[in-house]
Amino acid sequence: MTIGGDDGTPDAAPGARWRRWAGQTLAEATGRRHRVDPVAPRTGGPAGNARLTAWTGLVLLVLFLAEIGTMLDLEGFISWHITIGTLLVPPALLKTVTTGWRVLRYYTHRPAYRQAGPPPMLLRVLGPLVVVSTLALLGTGLALVAAGPDTTSLVTFHKIATAAWVITTGLHTLSRILPALRIVGIGRETTPLSGRTARVVILLLTLAVAGLTATLVLTASHSWTNT
Repeated sequence: MTIGGDDGTPDAAPGARWRRWAGQTLAEATGRRHRVDPVAPRTGGPAGNARLTAWTGLVLLVLFLAEIGTMLDLEGFISWHITIGTLLVPPALLKTVTTGWRVLRYYTHRPAYRQAGPPPMLLRVLGPLVVVSTLALLGTGLALVAAGPDTTSLVTFHKIATAAWVITTGLHTLSRILPALRIVGIGRETTPLSGRTARVVILLLTLAVAGLTATLVLTASHSWTNT
Protein backbone atom coordinates (compact mmCIF):
# COMPACT_ATOMS: atom_id res chain seq x y z
CA MET A 1 0.00 0.00 0.00
CA THR A 2 1.35 3.45 -0.84
CA ILE A 3 0.73 6.94 0.38
CA GLY A 4 1.19 10.28 -1.26
CA GLY A 5 0.70 13.89 -0.20
CA ASP A 6 -2.29 15.35 1.62
CA ASP A 7 -5.15 16.12 -0.68
CA GLY A 8 -6.04 19.32 1.12
CA THR A 9 -9.61 18.22 1.81
CA PRO A 10 -10.95 19.92 4.96
CA ASP A 11 -11.64 17.66 7.92
CA ALA A 12 -15.07 17.66 9.53
CA ALA A 13 -13.92 17.62 13.17
CA PRO A 14 -11.13 19.81 14.64
CA GLY A 15 -9.14 16.77 15.81
CA ALA A 16 -9.70 14.66 12.71
CA ARG A 17 -6.75 16.13 10.83
CA TRP A 18 -4.33 15.36 13.69
CA ARG A 19 -5.70 11.83 14.00
CA ARG A 20 -5.23 11.31 10.27
CA TRP A 21 -1.66 12.66 10.39
CA ALA A 22 -0.85 10.47 13.39
CA GLY A 23 -2.32 7.44 11.64
CA GLN A 24 -0.27 8.09 8.49
CA THR A 25 2.92 8.51 10.52
CA LEU A 26 2.33 5.34 12.54
CA ALA A 27 1.49 3.34 9.41
CA GLU A 28 4.72 4.39 7.68
CA ALA A 29 6.82 3.96 10.82
CA THR A 30 5.61 0.38 11.28
CA GLY A 31 5.96 -0.51 7.61
CA ARG A 32 2.25 -1.03 7.00
CA ARG A 33 2.29 1.71 4.38
CA HIS A 34 5.12 3.24 2.40
CA ARG A 35 5.83 5.55 -0.47
CA VAL A 36 6.81 4.08 -3.81
CA ASP A 37 9.87 5.95 -5.07
CA PRO A 38 10.12 6.06 -8.87
CA VAL A 39 13.41 4.90 -10.41
CA ALA A 40 15.11 7.19 -12.92
CA PRO A 41 17.98 6.41 -15.32
CA ARG A 42 21.56 7.28 -14.42
CA THR A 43 21.02 8.56 -10.86
CA GLY A 44 18.21 6.30 -9.65
CA GLY A 45 15.92 9.30 -9.12
CA PRO A 46 13.83 9.39 -5.93
CA ALA A 47 14.61 5.72 -5.25
CA GLY A 48 18.36 6.40 -5.45
CA ASN A 49 18.01 9.46 -3.24
CA ALA A 50 16.03 7.45 -0.68
CA ARG A 51 18.65 4.72 -0.63
CA LEU A 52 21.56 7.13 -0.08
CA THR A 53 19.59 8.92 2.64
CA ALA A 54 18.74 5.61 4.35
CA TRP A 55 22.35 4.35 4.34
CA THR A 56 23.56 7.71 5.67
CA GLY A 57 20.90 7.62 8.36
CA LEU A 58 21.98 4.15 9.49
CA VAL A 59 25.62 5.28 9.67
CA LEU A 60 24.50 8.23 11.79
CA LEU A 61 22.46 5.94 14.04
CA VAL A 62 25.51 3.75 14.80
CA LEU A 63 27.68 6.80 15.51
CA PHE A 64 25.03 8.48 17.64
CA LEU A 65 24.58 5.35 19.75
CA ALA A 66 28.35 5.19 20.24
CA GLU A 67 28.36 8.88 21.19
CA ILE A 68 25.61 8.31 23.74
CA GLY A 69 27.70 5.45 25.16
CA THR A 70 30.60 7.83 25.84
CA MET A 71 28.28 10.01 27.92
CA LEU A 72 28.03 7.26 30.54
CA ASP A 73 31.55 8.29 31.65
CA LEU A 74 32.20 11.57 29.89
CA GLU A 75 35.38 12.38 31.76
CA GLY A 76 36.89 8.97 31.11
CA PHE A 77 35.80 8.83 27.47
CA ILE A 78 36.28 12.49 26.56
CA SER A 79 38.68 11.70 23.70
CA TRP A 80 36.18 9.23 22.23
CA HIS A 81 33.35 11.70 22.78
CA ILE A 82 35.18 14.38 20.80
CA THR A 83 36.27 11.95 18.09
CA ILE A 84 32.84 10.41 17.51
CA GLY A 85 31.15 13.80 17.75
CA THR A 86 33.39 15.09 14.98
CA LEU A 87 32.85 11.95 12.90
CA LEU A 88 29.13 12.72 13.00
CA VAL A 89 29.41 16.11 11.30
CA PRO A 90 30.04 15.14 7.64
CA PRO A 91 27.36 12.37 7.55
CA ALA A 92 24.89 14.73 9.23
CA LEU A 93 25.60 17.35 6.58
CA LEU A 94 25.23 14.72 3.83
CA LYS A 95 21.85 13.61 5.16
CA THR A 96 20.74 17.24 5.35
CA VAL A 97 21.75 17.69 1.71
CA THR A 98 20.02 14.53 0.46
CA THR A 99 16.77 15.29 2.28
CA GLY A 100 16.97 18.94 1.26
CA TRP A 101 17.47 17.89 -2.36
CA ARG A 102 14.33 15.74 -2.20
CA VAL A 103 12.34 18.61 -0.70
CA LEU A 104 13.62 21.00 -3.37
CA ARG A 105 12.77 18.62 -6.21
CA TYR A 106 9.31 18.02 -4.77
CA TYR A 107 8.42 21.68 -4.36
CA THR A 108 9.85 22.60 -7.78
CA HIS A 109 7.37 20.09 -9.22
CA ARG A 110 9.76 17.51 -10.63
CA PRO A 111 7.43 14.76 -11.89
CA ALA A 112 9.22 11.77 -10.31
CA TYR A 113 9.43 13.44 -6.89
CA ARG A 114 5.83 14.66 -7.09
CA GLN A 115 4.81 11.11 -7.93
CA ALA A 116 6.65 9.76 -4.87
CA GLY A 117 4.90 12.32 -2.69
CA PRO A 118 5.96 13.82 0.63
CA PRO A 119 6.33 11.99 3.93
CA PRO A 120 3.45 12.14 6.45
CA MET A 121 2.75 15.65 7.74
CA LEU A 122 4.05 15.02 11.27
CA LEU A 123 7.39 13.86 9.85
CA ARG A 124 7.50 16.96 7.65
CA VAL A 125 7.11 19.08 10.80
CA LEU A 126 9.65 17.00 12.75
CA GLY A 127 12.29 17.01 9.99
CA PRO A 128 13.42 20.65 10.31
CA LEU A 129 13.53 20.29 14.11
CA VAL A 130 15.84 17.29 13.76
CA VAL A 131 18.12 19.21 11.39
CA VAL A 132 18.29 22.30 13.61
CA SER A 133 18.85 20.37 16.86
CA THR A 134 21.50 18.13 15.26
CA LEU A 135 23.43 21.04 13.76
CA ALA A 136 23.13 22.94 17.06
CA LEU A 137 24.43 19.92 18.98
CA LEU A 138 27.39 19.36 16.67
CA GLY A 139 28.09 23.07 16.22
CA THR A 140 28.20 23.82 19.95
CA GLY A 141 30.31 20.69 20.46
CA LEU A 142 32.93 21.83 17.96
CA ALA A 143 32.84 25.34 19.43
CA LEU A 144 33.51 23.85 22.88
CA VAL A 145 36.50 21.94 21.56
CA ALA A 146 37.93 25.20 20.23
CA ALA A 147 37.04 27.33 23.28
CA GLY A 148 38.02 24.88 26.01
CA PRO A 149 36.21 23.49 29.06
CA ASP A 150 36.04 26.79 30.96
CA THR A 151 33.45 28.36 28.63
CA THR A 152 30.39 27.86 30.81
CA SER A 153 27.93 29.59 28.45
CA LEU A 154 28.85 27.24 25.62
CA VAL A 155 28.54 24.26 27.96
CA THR A 156 25.00 25.39 28.81
CA PHE A 157 24.08 25.82 25.14
CA HIS A 158 25.53 22.40 24.37
CA LYS A 159 23.44 20.79 27.12
CA ILE A 160 20.28 22.48 25.83
CA ALA A 161 21.08 21.36 22.28
CA THR A 162 21.69 17.84 23.56
CA ALA A 163 18.28 17.71 25.28
CA ALA A 164 16.52 19.02 22.16
CA TRP A 165 18.40 16.59 19.97
CA VAL A 166 17.59 13.56 22.16
CA ILE A 167 13.85 14.32 21.93
CA THR A 168 13.63 15.16 18.22
CA THR A 169 16.08 12.53 16.98
CA GLY A 170 14.56 9.87 19.22
CA LEU A 171 11.13 10.48 17.69
CA HIS A 172 12.65 10.63 14.19
CA THR A 173 14.54 7.37 14.69
CA LEU A 174 11.46 5.54 15.95
CA SER A 175 9.51 6.68 12.90
CA ARG A 176 12.22 6.06 10.27
CA ILE A 177 14.24 3.01 11.35
CA LEU A 178 11.96 0.37 9.79
CA PRO A 179 11.52 2.28 6.51
CA ALA A 180 15.30 2.79 6.32
CA LEU A 181 15.97 -0.93 6.83
CA ARG A 182 13.43 -1.73 4.13
CA ILE A 183 14.98 0.74 1.68
CA VAL A 184 18.53 -0.57 2.08
CA GLY A 185 17.31 -4.16 1.86
CA ILE A 186 18.24 -5.50 5.28
CA GLY A 187 16.25 -8.71 5.65
CA ARG A 188 15.17 -8.81 2.02
CA GLU A 189 16.46 -8.40 -1.51
CA THR A 190 16.47 -5.00 -3.18
CA THR A 191 16.23 -4.05 -6.83
CA PRO A 192 19.54 -2.79 -8.28
CA LEU A 193 19.36 0.94 -9.00
CA SER A 194 21.24 3.17 -11.39
CA GLY A 195 23.81 5.43 -9.76
CA ARG A 196 24.97 2.84 -7.23
CA THR A 197 28.66 3.59 -7.82
CA ALA A 198 28.10 7.31 -7.32
CA ARG A 199 26.22 6.70 -4.07
CA VAL A 200 28.96 4.42 -2.73
CA VAL A 201 31.65 6.95 -3.66
CA ILE A 202 29.73 9.80 -2.01
CA LEU A 203 29.27 7.84 1.20
CA LEU A 204 32.89 6.65 1.30
CA LEU A 205 34.21 10.16 0.63
CA THR A 206 32.00 11.48 3.40
CA LEU A 207 33.40 8.92 5.83
CA ALA A 208 36.95 9.72 4.70
CA VAL A 209 36.37 13.43 5.31
CA ALA A 210 34.86 12.55 8.69
CA GLY A 211 37.93 10.53 9.66
CA LEU A 212 40.35 13.27 8.59
CA THR A 213 38.32 15.96 10.36
CA ALA A 214 38.12 13.90 13.56
CA THR A 215 41.89 13.42 13.54
CA LEU A 216 42.52 17.15 13.15
CA VAL A 217 39.98 18.13 15.80
CA LEU A 218 41.26 15.58 18.32
CA THR A 219 44.80 16.87 17.78
CA ALA A 220 43.58 20.39 18.58
CA SER A 221 41.60 19.39 21.69
CA HIS A 222 44.46 19.39 24.23
CA SER A 223 42.54 21.61 26.66
CA TRP A 224 40.02 18.81 27.06
CA THR A 225 42.10 15.64 26.78
CA ASN A 226 44.83 16.90 29.10
CA THR A 227 42.54 17.92 31.94
